[in-house]
Amino acid sequence: MESQPLALAIRGETIESVHRGHLVVTDGANRVIQTIGDQDFVTFSRSSAKALQALPFITSGAADRFGMSEAEIAMACASHSGEKMHVKLAAQMLAKAGLTESDLKCGSHLPFNEAEAERMLRAGEPPTQLHNNCSGKHAAMLAYARHIRADLATYDLLENPIQQEILKTVAAFAELPAEDIKIGVDGCAAPNFAMPLSAMARCFANLINPPESFRVGAREACRRIVEGMIRYPELIGGTERLDTMLMRAAPGTLISKVGADGVWLCGVLPNERYPTGLAIALKIEDGDDRRARPVVAVELLKRLGVFPKESLSDLSPMPIRNRRGDLVGRVEAEMDMRPI
Repeated sequence: MESQPLALAIRGETIESVHRGHLVVTDGANRVIQTIGDQDFVTFSRSSAKALQALPFITSGAADRFGMSEAEIAMACASHSGEKMHVKLAAQMLAKAGLTESDLKCGSHLPFNEAEAERMLRAGEPPTQLHNNCSGKHAAMLAYARHIRADLATYDLLENPIQQEILKTVAAFAELPAEDIKIGVDGCAAPNFAMPLSAMARCFANLINPPESFRVGAREACRRIVEGMIRYPELIGGTERLDTMLMRAAPGTLISKVGADGVWLCGVLPNERYPTGLAIALKIEDGDDRRARPVVAVELLKRLGVFPKESLSDLSPMPIRNRRGDLVGRVEAEMDMRPI
């Protein structure tokens, strides 16, 4: 099935551009309740997979051995914005495992947080790998590698035992054979996973509502990750980041995780309306992260009754302003959804 329109950019009252894509919504028991486009569209999970990549860090005993806090478990799942709180926690995670910034292999970039990036540029302060939005994930991988005595110098390679265990974990949560998952290299140099959107939704359905067939240790690791993400939304993204804003708009009710190139996964915890919870997987076909994804995510959560209609009204519809600051248009959701 072809992609479908999900968001329209409107200047004046004329449609200027269309963002197309695919999405699927399941309940926590993996029953599909809503689709737009192709629920089996194959794409890379990118950073939306971080909660799954962090699971072996916990189930192996590494997190407990090195005394990682709930905040540090949340950091392992984060695509953070490089603010001081993020940099401090990533360094702390490494220190607990007897490691330093130089052991990371994620590369460096300026913080996503514009104010912090500007401060560093003005001060002539170069970014380190701790500023990389994936430094928490990599710190957890390194701690896991140290715990099982895997080669620290190759922890980022698919053949390393920790990456093989991560692949097995992703496959188990996606309910796919590992050989059916296509592998690529992510922006942070770690392996990443391409699979159908429906499988990504299954991953989050199993994360928020792990089945009895999972081992007790895996179910407990799911609980710790979900609770960490919910308690520390500012670590998962940061100031002005979508994940943080969504989780703060509905405290204690959902986990949100974006991935680069227009990917978003969301898990709505079991509640009275949705007794087994909800899992959502979204892909914006053109990879837009800044306009279409937030507009669609907020509107979808409103239509599902997760958010009140007045929530995050500055994100959906999203105003379009000219260089002078005048309001000249909007980006609004365009989703053909079946009644639920």
